[in-house]
Amino acid sequence: MPAPDLARAELAAGDFLRALGVSLESEHLRATPERMARAWAELLTPREFDLTTFPNEEGYDEMVIVRDIPVRSICEHHLLPFSGRASIGYLPGERIVGLSKLARIMEHFASRPQTQERLTKQVAQWLQDNLDPEGVGVIIAAEHSCMTLRGAQATGSSTLTSTLLGRLRDDPRSRQEFLALAELTRI
Repeated sequence: MPAPDLARAELAAGDFLRALGVSLESEHLRATPERMARAWAELLTPREFDLTTFPNEEGYDEMVIVRDIPVRSICEHHLLPFSGRASIGYLPGERIVGLSKLARIMEHFASRPQTQERLTKQVAQWLQDNLDPEGVGVIIAAEHSCMTLRGAQATGSSTLTSTLLGRLRDDPRSRQEFLALAELTRI
């Protein structure tokens, strides 16, 4: 991804606000276009990371799940934020992953305009392709401000999405175990 052009984004943010009838003369609003540009650049720029994997020397063959991973992204339809929690799990194959990398993978794919459905699938597929586990599961529960602040104004509603691959999709017992253990405790 190219680096953000903050100067251009600041000019565009000022034009956008003025086009909506927002005066930028107030001391509180004067620097708002600059703050908007920096905020959006931060939201849409993923941090670099390397996938750290290790040999599964112990032959661990049970579920590995990280729950309540914070998720924040931007709805690509309205460019409004959605946020929530994710559970990511896998059944190890020959390699295991550094646990913090599960959260970093989520952040990587969430740092762009997204749909929650695509985000869920991208994270699961990336893990399947790069870790080659026996199975992968991703569940995201999120509140979409495009639904709660405008349109339907369905305050408090949440959207759940899941992607299950390998044994977590095909084996009913593994699927049930993942769904029971991955329960999100909050949004």
